[in-house]
Amino acid sequence: MIFSDSPPNIEEHVFRQPEPPETPSIPGAEIGAAYSGERMGGDFYDFLMVNGRLLFLMLDVSGGRDRAQEIAAVVQDTFRGQIPQLFGSRDLNEATAIVELSLHLNRTVIEAVEGVCSSSAFIGCYNPELGTVCYSNAGHVPGLVRDSTGITQLPATGLPFGLFSHATHDAPMTVLEPGAALLVVSRGVIEGRCQGNEFGIEGVQATFQNTTAPSAQRICVAILDGVERFMCQPPTHNDVTALALVRNK
Repeated sequence: MIFSDSPPNIEEHVFRQPEPPETPSIPGAEIGAAYSGERMGGDFYDFLMVNGRLLFLMLDVSGGRDRAQEIAAVVQDTFRGQIPQLFGSRDLNEATAIVELSLHLNRTVIEAVEGVCSSSAFIGCYNPELGTVCYSNAGHVPGLVRDSTGITQLPATGLPFGLFSHATHDAPMTVLEPGAALLVVSRGVIEGRCQGNEFGIEGVQATFQNTTAPSAQRICVAILDGVERFMCQPPTHNDVTALALVRNK
């Protein structure tokens, strides 16, 4: 797929958009995600169960909405196409598979635009049997894990996708104890502003720590509501998106 410097005539080109994911049934856990308001840019999330593992993706493609969403649709094709191959064995090395998936997604972005398009991403592989999450953070907002010890950040493990074709990404692992939750938010969440002040990762952490929302979906809604309350108006500066994974037992 090729994009010219000038956007195509909307009457001559039907822009693709990613397909909304179906919420999977996860043994002892649940996942949820939510957007706030009208889509402004290139936020996109997806999740898929393969061989008892949950794969999930949060992507933020730079650029205008139509172009960014079309790139996200191509990334979704690669995400869903590569997962059965990379994660098809129950005896696989999850870190190796995540690194390989990151490489494929990075090159997909570059090939889709035939050039540079900074696209931050957070990819995770949740193993319900062990309660572990193997992840890659490609220049994305830090993931947050809330458990009995407080909140831990999962910072970037590599550069955003769409910059360098041979960029590599580390794939560390974290453990979700029973009752723990993992939260990933888009940059639009932390960029919410009011009277010159930014919601920031600190605002996300405080809202996450204090919410008593009982489900993954409700956690996402609580985070988005927190941004809107902070801004004293619905956010229109960027896409505002949250994804949460909760281990129940």
